[in-house]
Amino acid sequence: MQFQWYPGHMTKAKRQMQEDIRLIDLVIELVDARVPASSRNPDIDELGRQKARLILMNKYDLADERAGAEWAAYFRGKGYHVVGIDARNRAGMKQVTSVIADACKEKTERDRKRGILNRPVRAMVVGIPNVGKSTFINSYAGRACAKTGNRPGVTKGKQWIRLNKQVELLDTPGILWPKFEDQAVGLKLALTGAIRDEILQIEELGLSLIQILAAGYPGALTTRYGELDEAAEPVKLLEQIAVNKKCISRGNEPDYGKAAAMLLDDFRSGKLGRITLETPQHMPE
Repeated sequence: MQFQWYPGHMTKAKRQMQEDIRLIDLVIELVDARVPASSRNPDIDELGRQKARLILMNKYDLADERAGAEWAAYFRGKGYHVVGIDARNRAGMKQVTSVIADACKEKTERDRKRGILNRPVRAMVVGIPNVGKSTFINSYAGRACAKTGNRPGVTKGKQWIRLNKQVELLDTPGILWPKFEDQAVGLKLALTGAIRDEILQIEELGLSLIQILAAGYPGALTTRYGELDEAAEPVKLLEQIAVNKKCISRGNEPDYGKAAAMLLDDFRSGKLGRITLETPQHMPE
């Protein structure tokens, strides 16, 4: 399965970000805590190289807690400010304002020396589709001020959002790069829902997820789906899951597609437990 997806409006969004970056003090980048490296857009480091940087590891509640701490330490070691959040339930939000102030203290001090007091920090919120940018903005603001949706690509245009006297946010559409040079990155994004399921092969995704879980999280499938032979080949495991959960098609045959879709939904919603699909140990120095 080849992963390649770059709608035209994303090219336009990147150009707009290049124009807008001069207006802002801080780049707030949302990543998916389950795939912190794969859910980063390589363009953003280049765009924001002269700006203060804050990485928000969203969906932190769904990620492996130990791996989350390792990723936070990794990013801090690279010079980023980091906060783990669950934007839907507002977990971690209280830390964000203080970390923004810390990230921009040099800018605030420069303003003070020039006699500029109380100018709000202007921040650009960026991230790939479906990583939870709009949900974060609404949760942080405490009101529905950005259009949200549960599918990639809902946010189409930029919005300035005055949150309070301290912070103004510039919302931008999520963007992906033109192609995935590493197909493993595309796979992880597909598993977490960053790429629309309609253009993917669900059964293949399900088999890939089974392989990953059997290696990294033994017992997770049995805990959720009942007695399984977790040493079996992925296709046999998917069949056992289909039978155990009564995913049966006409002719009394296992419905592999239905079982794979259920498996993906359970992973994305956290019903399989807190799972992270990559670790900092595999990152280049």
